[in-house]
Amino acid sequence: MIRTHILVVYYSRNGSTAELARHVARGVEAAGADAVVRTVPPVAADFDARADEVPAQGPPYATIDDLRECAGLVIGSPTRFGNMAAPLKYFLEQTSDLWLSGSLVDKPAGVFTSSSSAHGGQESTLLTMALPLVHHGMLWVGVPYTSQTLFSTRTGGGPYGASHVDSDWNPELSADEARVAHELGRRVADIALRLARD
Repeated sequence: MIRTHILVVYYSRNGSTAELARHVARGVEAAGADAVVRTVPPVAADFDARADEVPAQGPPYATIDDLRECAGLVIGSPTRFGNMAAPLKYFLEQTSDLWLSGSLVDKPAGVFTSSSSAHGGQESTLLTMALPLVHHGMLWVGVPYTSQTLFSTRTGGGPYGASHVDSDWNPELSADEARVAHELGRRVADIALRLARD
């Protein structure tokens, strides 16, 4: 039997986005799909100096083939001035061949982010991360208000995707933030599994 796998790709500097990715992956697994967790290398000003080796710790770097072969995708990045960080954007900018071939069309996709302040641009980051996925013809999956967690969270998480406010008063993911990330992963996987059955 061929297993449905969901690709979780993220960039993380201080660990918060990586922690969200772990909860997204747990949600994917809870739905009965396989979570394939990948990261992306940092981007250097000197193009030839950027990292292209397997990282010393953590998940391997994502490849274009990882994207081509997934049944669904969830991407995450820290918020940088209301947008995704350059390393994730750089990775997505290398996907023109997938766009031309339609390799990602009709696959479900979700987004997640973290920021160091409550008003750090999380929603605009989630929206701008979704734009390249929509251009690929992917089906953007959010977290609907049928999720009771959206009514209880006082930190991160919303209808556009999962998020975390990484501040002095909230240094670790809150229970609600972790739950929204889990729900996002589960929802993307549920939809991918339903599409695979059709």
